[in-house]
Amino acid sequence: MTTYQDQNQMPVGEPVDNWQPRPFPPHTTMQGKYCRMEPLNIALHSDDLFEAFAADPSGKGWTYLFSEPFTDRATFNQWLEITCTGQDPLFFVVIDENPGSKSMNKAVGMASYLRITPDMGVIEVGHIHFSPLMQRTPVSTEAMFLMMQRVFDELGYRRYEWKCDSQNQQSQKTAARLGFTFEGIFRQAITYKGRNRDTAWLSVIDKEWPVLKQAFQQWLAADNFNTQGQQLKTLQEMQTLAHEGNT
Repeated sequence: MTTYQDQNQMPVGEPVDNWQPRPFPPHTTMQGKYCRMEPLNIALHSDDLFEAFAADPSGKGWTYLFSEPFTDRATFNQWLEITCTGQDPLFFVVIDENPGSKSMNKAVGMASYLRITPDMGVIEVGHIHFSPLMQRTPVSTEAMFLMMQRVFDELGYRRYEWKCDSQNQQSQKTAARLGFTFEGIFRQAITYKGRNRDTAWLSVIDKEWPVLKQAFQQWLAADNFNTQGQQLKTLQEMQTLAHEGNT
């Protein structure tokens, strides 16, 4: 490992040459093969989202979010207006374009950029709420790929963060599958819903992105799915192959 020192021979971090603050993320559509990410528009998307989230009658998908399930559209729309229409967090909805899907061209989930820090080149993905309509399809993976691709390829950020309740093992498992590295637990980071949250931190940095991007593209390729739409190789397998091909 290379070590660096300043003029006083004190150990310091590696140089970041010619750094310039990065652009703020545009609130524009990100187009993929199986889905597109559109800026949240309440008039266009609220009915689809309400119905998609209602496909989880248990409300389990809201457990680790800051809100409880909504039982009427008016309250849901009010929540969208108050919580999801600002610049940070910056919300997008997932529009299903998976061929043959029963929810084709409908909003089936949402996610946001947040804690956006252009000066440092750091940005977080969060408020992820994917309905059951996205399960066992490439839509959810591609949605996360599109958001990551914008951060690194379009905007040139250095660090992409994922944070969740440390009790949310599924979220941590999903982040690891997507290539995020676990960094640790921030104890008693916040309270929500009347309970403590120790927060798990994970990240992807710009140096890791080229290999991850290659793995995503290979996983999302049409020839990685059989006629029933089932994957032939996992994303982790594609990551291993991409790493081996770049070493």
